Amino acid sequence: MKRVIVISTSLRLDSNSDMLADRFVEGAKVAGNEVEKISLVGKNIQFCKGCMACQKLGKCIINDDVNDIMAKVLEADVVVWATPIYYYEMSGQMKTLIDRMNAMYPLEYKFRDVYLLTTAAEDEEGTPKRAEAGLTGWIDCYPKSRLAGMLFCGGVNNPREIDGNAKLQEAFEMGKRI
Repeated sequence: MKRVIVISTSLRLDSNSDMLADRFVEGAKVAGNEVEKISLVGKNIQFCKGCMACQKLGKCIINDDVNDIMAKVLEADVVVWATPIYYYEMSGQMKTLIDRMNAMYPLEYKFRDVYLLTTAAEDEEGTPKRAEAGLTGWIDCYPKSRLAGMLFCGGVNNPREIDGNAKLQEAFEMGKRI
């Protein structure tokens, strides 16, 4: 059994990327894993100030929801990021959270596998490449970890437009394989 954290970064309720996250969660649970989904909806996540105090303290000095999220990520075996693609990049709230996780850099972490689930209005194959590059930049700071899988669902824009899409089944199957 693995401990899995799924971070859904869309701020839109019932978003397409959130639906991918939910299907991944279902698959991971069917496989017998302990799974927690963290939605950024309603979370207080402030911008990094670049003070570097976190490198000495092992946590951020900003009092918001990030330290609690980081604590869960540090204890997870698998971390899954779900994001809509905005202007061919990860969502701003995902990038802000990644920046704030700088406090994790000197700490012990358990995660080895990282997954990326993305949705976008555009359906060109290269649409998620910048989001992938941004996430692999974060992963590179944790040399025992790797990008273990990625799923892109393009051509969706409206809420719940992904409903019934074959990519939902792919997300479920990906979750089952972790």
